[in-house]
Amino acid sequence: MSDTWAGLIQVGILLVALGVVYRPLGGFMARVFTTDKHWRVERVIYRLVRVDPESEQRWPVYALGTLAFGLVSMLLLYVLQRIQPLLPFAFGRSIPASMAFNNAVSFGTNTNWQSYVPESVMGHTVQMLGLAVHNFVSAAMGIAVAVAVIRGFVRHSGDRLGNFWVDLTRATVRILLPISFVFAIVLVGLGVAMSVHQNIPVTGLDGAQHSVAIAPAASQEAIKELGTNGGGIFNANSAHPFENPNSWSNLVEIFLLLVIPVSLTRTFGIMVGNRRQGHVLLSVMGALWAGVLAVTWWAEAHPNGPAALLAGGGTEGKETRFGVPGSSLFATSTTGTSTGAVNSMHDSYSGLGGGGPLFHMMLGEISPGGVGTGIYGILVMAIIAVFLAGLMVGRTPEYLGKKLGRREVTYASIAMLAMPVLVLVFTGLALALPSTQNALNNPGAHGLSEVLYAYTSASNNNGSAFAGITVTSDFFESTLGIAMVLGRFIPILATLGLAGALVRQRKVPESTGTLPTTGPLFASMLTGTVLLVAALTFVPALALGPIAEAMA
Repeated sequence: MSDTWAGLIQVGILLVALGVVYRPLGGFMARVFTTDKHWRVERVIYRLVRVDPESEQRWPVYALGTLAFGLVSMLLLYVLQRIQPLLPFAFGRSIPASMAFNNAVSFGTNTNWQSYVPESVMGHTVQMLGLAVHNFVSAAMGIAVAVAVIRGFVRHSGDRLGNFWVDLTRATVRILLPISFVFAIVLVGLGVAMSVHQNIPVTGLDGAQHSVAIAPAASQEAIKELGTNGGGIFNANSAHPFENPNSWSNLVEIFLLLVIPVSLTRTFGIMVGNRRQGHVLLSVMGALWAGVLAVTWWAEAHPNGPAALLAGGGTEGKETRFGVPGSSLFATSTTGTSTGAVNSMHDSYSGLGGGGPLFHMMLGEISPGGVGTGIYGILVMAIIAVFLAGLMVGRTPEYLGKKLGRREVTYASIAMLAMPVLVLVFTGLALALPSTQNALNNPGAHGLSEVLYAYTSASNNNGSAFAGITVTSDFFESTLGIAMVLGRFIPILATLGLAGALVRQRKVPESTGTLPTTGPLFASMLTGTVLLVAALTFVPALALGPIAEAMA
């Protein structure tokens, strides 16, 4: 009972903290992307990359800039990893080609899936100059795309969505860098490690000498969580005491996971001129997040099996300093955002408890979703919900004054269906190969869940893993990398195409036949649409995996 109350207090503190920053941060981000003024440091960047900050782009040009920046960034990170032995702070470590490819794709797509042990593979220079930089710019890319989509609703009778390079720069310089700087200092104060040494000597209880790996963790931990990236500088990720030493650091890191995605709903409401629109999206995100948290927490607090019952909960794979409540809260938040950081081993969760985070990703990571990806992801689902409602009443659907015709719904459908297709196709392909059995440490339903979780995480650009599966083979490295790239850029391109179709339309005045989208009715419709799409797509696969395991 004391753990339950402690967990409820943590949830309460988290919600209060998010509520306190919701208005100022959401308003600030709206001003960042609507002002005409450029900071001096930004003008220096524009001159260096030869960009005219006053020019604006049509959606194909905006999309081309997004795609080119992402692919070139991956290439540069790949090269940086391959030349690691020539760099300082390399400690004699090298990275194989297939692993470097997977890592470059992973961090370039904001997935941060890790198929390596950072302490023995990555040097500090690659961590700081390569991975940490990508944590900033890949997150900023998501914010830029979200802002472009919002402009598609706001503007009319034109074809310009803004300037990708300006939006990317402002997201990095004005939002991500300052907040990360402040919270890196906070995390250092809470005990998170920050050192460029390779290791520190320690004396064990038996008197033997050992060395413990250490790294510049605090600076990367801040942007890892804030940018919903998730790649740990240690293999144990946020379960490692050097990354997440106590319950307060755990709460701060969960706050960082959620703060920008949550606040972007207010940014959206301000930019479209109707704050209640943002409140509706926030209520849907919050309801889905709370539902998954309740299921996961209950399942881990009431497990089956004599050992777990004697322990008072599913404590296997969880740090005692966090317990079931802190672990469930972190697992729900990291899979609801496209983060993938973990403070416990999801593979050790019960069938139902592990199925909660897995299903949370299958919703499309919109509760509240990643930095930028969450808001444009739920807007896609809102368009689908309005379209379905229009079909039921026989009217041309409208959302925020824009008619939703064949072109708009086609783009929204592509963005919505890309992830499920990738997950199911790659999971089926992997399970059909005999070699996959050798990669699994668990047979039966749990083994299927491990494969399904891996491709769901990669296709959603989440990055967390069920573990229990070895993914260092060329097949897994390559297919997971392909899933990350397609899972990132297909929805982005489709969503920008949607924005381009919307921005050309004139605003349609509201009439008696317009579906209200600012009340509980639409919130219920949107929630139902999200759950229905996920259920129709994934329930058969879930029935063979976590559901079968839970019933057994």
